[in-house]
Amino acid sequence: MIFESLQASPMLFISAATILGLMVGSFLNVVIHRLPRMMEREWHEQCSALSAGLSASCAGHGETGGECAPPVAPYNLVVPRSACPSCGHMISAGANVPVISWLILRGRCAHCKAPISPRYPVVEALTGLLSGFVAWHFGFGPAALTALLLTWSLIALTFIDFDTQLLPDSITQPLIWLGLLCNLNGLFTTLGSALIGAVAGYLTLWSIYWLFKLVAKKEGMGYGDFKLLAAIGAWLGWQMLPLVILLSSLVGAAVGISLILFAGHGRQIPIPFGPYLAGGGLIALLWGKQITQAYLGL
Repeated sequence: MIFESLQASPMLFISAATILGLMVGSFLNVVIHRLPRMMEREWHEQCSALSAGLSASCAGHGETGGECAPPVAPYNLVVPRSACPSCGHMISAGANVPVISWLILRGRCAHCKAPISPRYPVVEALTGLLSGFVAWHFGFGPAALTALLLTWSLIALTFIDFDTQLLPDSITQPLIWLGLLCNLNGLFTTLGSALIGAVAGYLTLWSIYWLFKLVAKKEGMGYGDFKLLAAIGAWLGWQMLPLVILLSSLVGAAVGISLILFAGHGRQIPIPFGPYLAGGGLIALLWGKQITQAYLGL
């Protein structure tokens, strides 16, 4: 009944997608904040386990072993509950309504009145607006539902890369497989094109990485960029990769030069490339075929 109503009324489907996007945007704020910290904790745990193993090995040879590490409190996307970073006050459900709660509270914690970053409602509003636009662009059906998943993932990757210059494997790698699965029946492109797109996307930036490293004697991008372009290729096919690379390179170069000239950004300070890849991928998802056809027409 619900699906029939959404299919029969495009406006209802767009409205539902927008509201869903606002709620997903609230969750993406959690992902953007916590996932890098979860990765860091995992690295520390692996180092501690390795250190404990080496200590045990030394103790077996008569050397002093290290003490057992204390248990670590759970920290994931669900636990602990969201709290104010200033005072630690738990955020109630009423104070966690996307965008609206931030406006009502005037961007301050309800308990200690500390300022809350405006980026939280920005992420929520951006996710809601893009979700509604994707729903309008594709209409009700599998293409819209899967395109929403890709859009949400690209938003999360964009802000994580801005903050930490990391593109987590826990997002990029599933995107590759999901893109291939979506194209089993040619949802966005043929399966062959998607498979070649995944391989070509990875190898293209991998080759640029090593060429730059050989010439400049330093790294120009991270391995996460390879996987993100591979994911975009798996979703949209190899034909869209030149457009994605061109768009992301032009925007990235323009932003980088602007930061150096007008914001005093040091030339040696790296600029994340993932957000521009994500933006190019989203443009290609929505208008890639039209842009390519217009270019070929010229």
